[in-house]
Amino acid sequence: MAVSPQDVSRLADLARIELTDQELAELAPQIDVILDAVASVSEVADLDIAPISHAVQQTNVMREDICTPSFAPEAMLAGAPAVVEQRFRVPRIIDDSNAQ
Repeated sequence: MAVSPQDVSRLADLARIELTDQELAELAPQIDVILDAVASVSEVADLDIAPISHAVQQTNVMREDICTPSFAPEAMLAGAPAVVEQRFRVPRIIDDSNAQ
């Protein structure tokens, strides 16, 4: 399948990329090689091979969610510069005066 500079130009238009004529001429054979490589993968795939999402078998690595004692809020907030209702008080960074 030969990719022409016109094909590349159409793709560039769809991607909203400006390319010079020289770039179009250089990219056409490169994209052709990429498409040939992708096509060769489909030749290898066979119906007796189950599709997989990873090359290596994946296992669940999550641990059990077990509640354990934590630090007291007072101990965590002891060094905070400002506290409001057992929470860190931080400066406002979003100006909602322009909210609609």
